[in-house]
Amino acid sequence: MRVNEKYSTLPAEDRSVHIINICAIEDLGCLPSEGTLLNSLSVNPDAKCKYGLYFRDGKRKVDYILVYPHKRPSSSRPLTRRVQPNDATPGTRSVRQDQPLPGKGSPMDGGSSEPSTDHHEDDKHFRREEYEGNLLEAGLELERDEDTKIPGVGFVKIHAPWSVLCREAEFLKLKMPTKKMYHISETHGLLKTINSMLQKLTEPIQPRVAEHRPQTTKTLSYPFSREKQHLFDLADKDSFFDSKTRSTIVYEILKRTTCTKAKYSMGQGEGRKKDSALLTKRRKCGKYGITSLLANGVYSAAYPLHDGDYAGDNVEFNDRKLLYEEWASYRVFYKYQPIDLVRKYFGEKIGLYFAWLGAYTQMLIPASVVGIIVFLYGCATVDDNIPSMEMCDQRNNITMCPLCDRTCSYWKMSSACATARASHLFDNPATVFFSVFMALWAATFMEHWKRKQMRLNYLWDLTGFEEDEEAVKDHPRAEYEARVLQKSLQKELKHKETDKVKLTWKDRFPAYFTNLVSIIFMIAVTFAIVLGVIIYRISMAAALAMNSSPSVRSNIRVTVTATAVIINLVVIILLDEVYGCIARWLTTIEVPKTEKSFEDRLIFKAFLLKFVNSYTPIFYVAFFKGRFVGRPGDYVYIFHSFRMEECAPGGCLMELCIQLSIIMLGKQLIQNNLFEIGIPKMKKFIRYLKLRRRRLHDHEEHVRKPQQRYEVDYNLEPFAGLTPEYMEMIIQFGFVTLFVASFPLAPLFALLNNIIEIRLDAKKFVTELRRPVAIRAKDIGIWYNILSGIGKLAVIINAFVISFTSDFIPRLVYLYMYSQNGTMHGFVNHTLSSFNVSDFQNGTAPSDPLDLGYEVQICRYKDYREPPWSQHKYDVSKDFWAVLAARLAFVIVFQNLVMFMSDFVDWVIPDIPKDISQQIHKEKVLMVELFMREEQGKQQLLDTWMEKDRQREGPCNNHTPKAPSEAPTLEFQGGAL
Repeated sequence: MRVNEKYSTLPAEDRSVHIINICAIEDLGCLPSEGTLLNSLSVNPDAKCKYGLYFRDGKRKVDYILVYPHKRPSSSRPLTRRVQPNDATPGTRSVRQDQPLPGKGSPMDGGSSEPSTDHHEDDKHFRREEYEGNLLEAGLELERDEDTKIPGVGFVKIHAPWSVLCREAEFLKLKMPTKKMYHISETHGLLKTINSMLQKLTEPIQPRVAEHRPQTTKTLSYPFSREKQHLFDLADKDSFFDSKTRSTIVYEILKRTTCTKAKYSMGQGEGRKKDSALLTKRRKCGKYGITSLLANGVYSAAYPLHDGDYAGDNVEFNDRKLLYEEWASYRVFYKYQPIDLVRKYFGEKIGLYFAWLGAYTQMLIPASVVGIIVFLYGCATVDDNIPSMEMCDQRNNITMCPLCDRTCSYWKMSSACATARASHLFDNPATVFFSVFMALWAATFMEHWKRKQMRLNYLWDLTGFEEDEEAVKDHPRAEYEARVLQKSLQKELKHKETDKVKLTWKDRFPAYFTNLVSIIFMIAVTFAIVLGVIIYRISMAAALAMNSSPSVRSNIRVTVTATAVIINLVVIILLDEVYGCIARWLTTIEVPKTEKSFEDRLIFKAFLLKFVNSYTPIFYVAFFKGRFVGRPGDYVYIFHSFRMEECAPGGCLMELCIQLSIIMLGKQLIQNNLFEIGIPKMKKFIRYLKLRRRRLHDHEEHVRKPQQRYEVDYNLEPFAGLTPEYMEMIIQFGFVTLFVASFPLAPLFALLNNIIEIRLDAKKFVTELRRPVAIRAKDIGIWYNILSGIGKLAVIINAFVISFTSDFIPRLVYLYMYSQNGTMHGFVNHTLSSFNVSDFQNGTAPSDPLDLGYEVQICRYKDYREPPWSQHKYDVSKDFWAVLAARLAFVIVFQNLVMFMSDFVDWVIPDIPKDISQQIHKEKVLMVELFMREEQGKQQLLDTWMEKDRQREGPCNNHTPKAPSEAPTLEFQGGAL
């Protein structure tokens, strides 16, 4: 790897700048802590800092980066020079004792001698100064770089030395590998043979990653302790804590380290007095950690570095490059994910997301196969379906009543032949079986994921993690601290007690009320849009019915349905983005105390709004369309003008299938794929244009300077959390399970989408996002509860879809109660009622009653009502109540049966795999044995020392050595206890 050439920017007032020597400063007593802040205005080209991955000395690794706004002095052009190889080496650099340390009484950023008039910038500078000083006291080592290719930006590189890493690892109770290794229990007999065969068969689809290979041994892990360092394998201290762990430790220090300087803290007069009071209150009520400093603009960004470049011929091999080649490339879409390497690089929380996504995609394979079989069964039996054959038979000569008032005329049922045949593809006896299968599939998937999660917890050493997790959850957010500070100051003005100030429900009541009103309003907006689309459908159907073209009039239903669904899709995609922003704003004004609380509340609001937005049009078609239309001569109208639309003679299931398929496929194609690809590239292009425009003012030599790793990462998109990634998959899970009775191919399209989605998300994390801070997590959090709720809701919804939306129950009732020969012949005629055209209300009869070429006296419509020649004409018939009773009975039986089967699956499959529970128990036993041997070794060492002491004192003393020998033994045992 070629040596990176460094440049230095020298302030106008000082051309002789020196690098600060850590040891010299410590010897002089100027720096009591073990850290130091280096002002990298001069560089050594021989130091192999690997393009910003290390400090200037090439030895200390950069663990974290802080970015702050920096203005270069405008009074003079910056002077750049290359440091020659014969310059002073790091070990012989002198120290300017009259030069103050940066961050501790140093001049203002920018090096200008003119007094600054921007008090806000001064305030940010003073906060940075104090904060970085506190980081030094915490033991971190800092190095500043203001001579960068990015104008207006300065960087602070942070390195955690070994002593700090050990201290924080012990504080965070990080489990680290010990020297002890043990063999993992292997299967025997038939299971071993099957596993061996599966490994050979799946070898071509396994990633070429060391972490993914089957492990026969495992290192025993234990929470790190400085007192027990001899237990751990410290042969290579540089690699003992990997980059993920190092950045996590530094981030915890950044959150814990505070800055208490008040606004305009260098002011004078009355402002100085106010600052003093405010400073006192801040020290009592709230302090500025890194989250607060980022929120207030003191720092513009904070992030760990990627391990290096991921593409290029001369790129040094690193985990990022390996992930790009074996995970984030579309060429390896058929391979398993290297989940262990993902966890090693990004942390447990992101690793669990991709593990869950992989398990979900894998479970979609059997669901897709069964869905295809159900669809093919419908295709194979469509020509044998008697109801569709009767509808297509023109000899039946069934005349149907008009679909709208005045403009629509009578029509032949045989004109809906294509719709009836297509409905059978999704409305057949196999659909009921598929609904039961998918309900059991959802329960099996949840159990499979729980077992997979426990296996990962064991492999990733996350067992017993709950106690450690609470410490992270309780860290207050910046907005909460600011609100508490504001409340404390208000209490002080009223001369009230200000100790232990916190936000109560009274403080949050306006936000809660705003949340409630806003959510109700947003849901009302969604319902209003659905109502508007309904009116569009009715109006469009009436308009197309007036068309003179027979082909247009014969395809009215398909045309109206397709255009209305496309409108729904566009509105859903737009409202999804709006509702996401609104949910975040509503959560922000609640001022949750912790990040965990903020995330859970945001997820709940966003899911509620997006669930209603995505599924309301589908719920309308499934359960409301055609249910409240009335009858000919007594129709139901919207706003006294628009007649409610009816279902086709074959039922609304085909229309529900069209609605579901277009919305699902449209969201996956546009929102999940095109948006995820297009929007980041567009943002990246805009950032490039802005950076290029600012670079035009830079010096030519400065432009030619190679970019450092932290500069390249700064231009990447910040990590915004996993909520959007989970959300799109949870909504898709709803499409797959909630209405699967109407669209058996939904699992197949979800599988195809997820194969692309995994690689798309992987590429985004590896190439387009800054490296996120690794967060420990042992489960997927609230998302599991949402998945479980959707799975249970799917059972109920599919029961109602089969009962009320499809014709499955009416066919069963007819077959076993009304059929004369035990077949479905006559079913269509049985479901149609008769209407005398003379009973039309005034102004509602067709304007052209002879459109079919003959005068119509009786027309038919789909309902169970008495004929016009009956004594109770047009009243609901007994057949209606028989079918309704059968539908309700089916819902009850189906729901309870499937729920029982799901609970049975949950009970039969244990949450923890047997081999994992055995390995966890084995680890505990081995750990106890390890400590017992250690204690025995200590006891033997103490006994040996005491025996030598007795032998040495024996000739000089005539008394027995028993008494003195018992005292230290008791003292040791007591200490051990």
